[in-house]
Amino acid sequence: MSAGRQSPAVSRPPSARVEVVAAVILREDGRFLLGQRPAGKVYAGYWEFPGGKVEPDEPPLAALKRELHEELGIEVERAYPWLARDYDYAHAAVRLRFFRVVDWSGELHGRENQRFAWQAPGRISVDPLLPANAPILRALQLPPVYAISDAAGLGERKFLERLERALAGGLKLLQLREKAMPAEALSRLAAEAMRLARAHGARVLVNADAALAQRIGADGVHLTSAQLERQRERPAFDLVGASCHDAQELARAEKLGADFAVLGPVKPTPTHPGARGIGWDRLGALLRDCPVPVYALGGLTRADLEPARACGAHGISMMRAAWD
Repeated sequence: MSAGRQSPAVSRPPSARVEVVAAVILREDGRFLLGQRPAGKVYAGYWEFPGGKVEPDEPPLAALKRELHEELGIEVERAYPWLARDYDYAHAAVRLRFFRVVDWSGELHGRENQRFAWQAPGRISVDPLLPANAPILRALQLPPVYAISDAAGLGERKFLERLERALAGGLKLLQLREKAMPAEALSRLAAEAMRLARAHGARVLVNADAALAQRIGADGVHLTSAQLERQRERPAFDLVGASCHDAQELARAEKLGADFAVLGPVKPTPTHPGARGIGWDRLGALLRDCPVPVYALGGLTRADLEPARACGAHGISMMRAAWD
């Protein structure tokens, strides 16, 4: 089973929901596995992420390993907790806990004679999909690194040079955040950043300024936490990000329909002088039942991608370290 965009209002209490684990099994080329439900089951013929029900008192990760062994004949070696979403089917109300499985052993085969297909994010070739798949498939299109501009620290020319280098190296998502830059200079910088990003197939969000994002044809807008508190409708962009610091702000991001959030600071950072950072344990606690993809933020480097994913983060967001 898998989950989809729906009203954040919980129609049934958590105790009435069936706990389900679902595996996003990922290959090194970025493709993921979908399976077709066999004949005789509810929604027979529909495609879904492999998984199944959690037994009473069974830890979710243990349930995931058991289900994938029973269903696919593989042994999970490494899996990251990811998203948790509630969905009401006609036959059951479920809480789905998604894991990204990145390492496994054994030969994958359907023990119930079900069909399987490897799919690329944004290019799904199988049909029909379970009605709750949309936000999970959309989240899979988000890259692991969300870079934040630093023209103020580097200087405009050096920043653009390093941006072009990072884009050539695979950077796919950028936030333009230059709060102290005069409007005319920011417009010039934004236009050039957009030109470079388009040449490399990357997407750009503008921090706080929806009007600027519209003028330059950006892919989206990134809302500050103050904007998130005031916003009543999702901005009319393909991508919407939001800055969050606690569970309440994460809940607002989900209610608004944001595509992702950034959460932190995790470690001490010059951007927040005097702040110690929430640390990995607190990050993991905040993300335990989070339905929104989250980038960990604050004092992080590329070496922090693994611990961030282990806490349930989608990836990491960086400013200074993105341009080293």
